[in-house]
Amino acid sequence: MTSFLSGAHDFSFKDLNVINAAPPAGDPLNDLASQIAPGALHDSAERCDAPKCHPETRVAVQGEIYSWIVHGDSDPTQKTVKIKWVTGPAGTGKSAIMGSVADTCKQDGVLAVTFFFASYASPDRRRKTAFIPTLAYQLTEHLPALKDPVAQAIRDKPLLFKKNLRVQMEALILTPLRQVAIESNVPGVVLVDGLDECEAEQFFDSHVASRTGKSMEREKADDQLEILQVLREAALDPAFPFRIVIASRPERVFREFFGNESHKSSFAPNLILDEKYNPNTDIVLFLQAKFSEIRRRYNLSPSWPSEDILATLLDQASGQFIYAAVVVRYITNSRHGSPCTLLNQVLEVKPSSGTNPFSQLDAFYTHILQSTANPVLAVKWLWIIKGQHLGWINLFKRMSTAPAAFLINLLLQTDNGDAEYVLGDLHSLIDVPASDDLETPYRPYHKSLYDLLGSKDRFGPLYVGDMQCAEFLWGSY
Repeated sequence: MTSFLSGAHDFSFKDLNVINAAPPAGDPLNDLASQIAPGALHDSAERCDAPKCHPETRVAVQGEIYSWIVHGDSDPTQKTVKIKWVTGPAGTGKSAIMGSVADTCKQDGVLAVTFFFASYASPDRRRKTAFIPTLAYQLTEHLPALKDPVAQAIRDKPLLFKKNLRVQMEALILTPLRQVAIESNVPGVVLVDGLDECEAEQFFDSHVASRTGKSMEREKADDQLEILQVLREAALDPAFPFRIVIASRPERVFREFFGNESHKSSFAPNLILDEKYNPNTDIVLFLQAKFSEIRRRYNLSPSWPSEDILATLLDQASGQFIYAAVVVRYITNSRHGSPCTLLNQVLEVKPSSGTNPFSQLDAFYTHILQSTANPVLAVKWLWIIKGQHLGWINLFKRMSTAPAAFLINLLLQTDNGDAEYVLGDLHSLIDVPASDDLETPYRPYHKSLYDLLGSKDRFGPLYVGDMQCAEFLWGSY
């Protein structure tokens, strides 16, 4: 065999160390690693700015979830039940709670396998394709005894990653668990957040297309239901020793699945983020802590803001943490005024209608967008950054990670500096990397922003339709 050093001369090796070497080429675990969604892990670099519960907030919710993970349900008849659903409307802090629970598990040595879906993040966090490989990869890290059975499964089925989720779950997780003795008294959990944000994987069938003139498009609820069914089947398998916590909005597919009378015995009682868990108390604690940080930074009066102003903000939040978070980011990041001036602007924003529970949040989002130099252009940029408009193409479907903001800028801007012109006033809505950063993607902070942008009734004159977005993209191209 020819050495790759043949012909080299006048050099020497000294103190050569190899640290944390990757598995050798051809190792099936390398194939597994290439199929995962790294950004979906709770402690990934992609989620470095993801929301976490502020200390002393959401304590009751976190405590109930963590206690169930470690001890199970207090009802003896529920001791063997392994699935719990955490739900609540947009902005109630589901992802922050799940992230904080994952951190607590890690700190306490409780095995926690995670997948955080996000419709605004890397493409592999938006779809089901990487779901089972990502869970399996984490299990092999936590339980090294699983590595050989998992590797053998991949050797035996080279096309395993092209199979459906049920086949992957059986081959990569359940069968290896049957082959390895796992102590059932060791607590462990699979945390799945934002499953309602999982988008449909589309497969083009040329035969169907030739007969009907169109491809058979899947609805996102189809893929979400497939994931729910696979997780339930795993939870019912005696070889699967872990509990499962699923967090999502209360959309129809989840309500029907967890409300199915024939399946109810498989599920622990739902945890609904409502008034029982005192969201207002937690929102006040969050606001007090954040305003304290702002006062220290700007040397403001200890009496700012007043108790009346805090009460007004609490009323406007309507139990939604996202409203409080956007207000704080606006006051902290805006370039157009002192904290006092900016807070006054927040208080002056009034919704046109109070019938929509998100009317105050909608009004504030709209106010921020209207403060930009060109609001409609800013909305078009936000849609291209997401990579997908309602009923339109998925721009980044073939990419394993979201494109760098630098590349989006190259595509969309007419002149250098256009990105700052368009997005410079939106730092409270989207993480905008520095202009010299060639790697970091844009990251919108919360899905509720796109809920508004996609609703013509709620967004009114700033709404951008499919054709407008397409014309802008192709004009830029």
